[in-house]
Amino acid sequence: MSPGEKLDPLPDPFILQPPIFHPVVPYVATIFGGLRAGKMVMLQGVVPLEARRFQVDFQCGCSVHPRPDIAVHFNPRFHTTKPHVICNTLHSGRWEAEARWPRVPLQRGAPFRLLFLFGNEEMKVSVNGQHFLHYRYRLPLSRVDTLGVFGDILVEAIGFLNISPFAEGGSEYPVGYEVPCSRALPRGLWPGQVIVLRGLVLPEPKDFTLSLRDEAAHVPVMLRASFADRTLAWISRWGCKKLISAPFLFYPQRFFEVLLLCQEGGLKLALNGQGLGATSLQRQTLERLRELRVSGHVQLYCVHC
Repeated sequence: MSPGEKLDPLPDPFILQPPIFHPVVPYVATIFGGLRAGKMVMLQGVVPLEARRFQVDFQCGCSVHPRPDIAVHFNPRFHTTKPHVICNTLHSGRWEAEARWPRVPLQRGAPFRLLFLFGNEEMKVSVNGQHFLHYRYRLPLSRVDTLGVFGDILVEAIGFLNISPFAEGGSEYPVGYEVPCSRALPRGLWPGQVIVLRGLVLPEPKDFTLSLRDEAAHVPVMLRASFADRTLAWISRWGCKKLISAPFLFYPQRFFEVLLLCQEGGLKLALNGQGLGATSLQRQTLERLRELRVSGHVQLYCVHC
């Protein structure tokens, strides 16, 4: 499999829209497949020192004239006597009644991470890992297919997730799984099975390792990222190292998704939606695998295997 070759089609729950890095604001992007309950959108960036206001809009289309409906309008305002946040809905060219929160958990000149989680009836927002607000839909979520970012904001990354990392019925946002992290593989791996890891790279990372172990604690295959020399490699149980000749897509303080697709003859790898190659393993070896281990300088909040 060549570095530029794409993975085989996967079930919709595993499809991830590639992250967007350093977009120029104002920025408008299509949300692949639209929004539905369980999806999440993440924004990372910095609030400028002289910021007055910015907004994140989840729109029903991207037309300019007429203006599209906006199902969810998230609007922090810093320039007023009492900084606050407004949420609202634009329908048929008219704004509805504002929902107002009398504080802004964002600071001028400071970095931030915004998470928008879309449930069945409302959207939840967290700021830097802390739950901030929820906003009940006034237009069907199924109509939303466009993200718009406007105003005084420096965006470093936008990430799209298709599986919610939130506990069912929970109101707070998880801090993630502890790393090192281990997950049992009671039936081993078989063709068609998918392993998905989603998380954030820590501010000063050194390495990231994903290993698959058999019942005897042998490690037939390991995936290792080295942040020092920006290399990604497969490592076999005999210490053989095979560098992956593709762009290094791990970034400090950025969202990532690692996806391994088991197939006849080995594993295919994708990182942030981009196919990066494969490694060969016999089917008998795959079937004997019993444990997934993750270590390194990352924070995990989704582990699926």
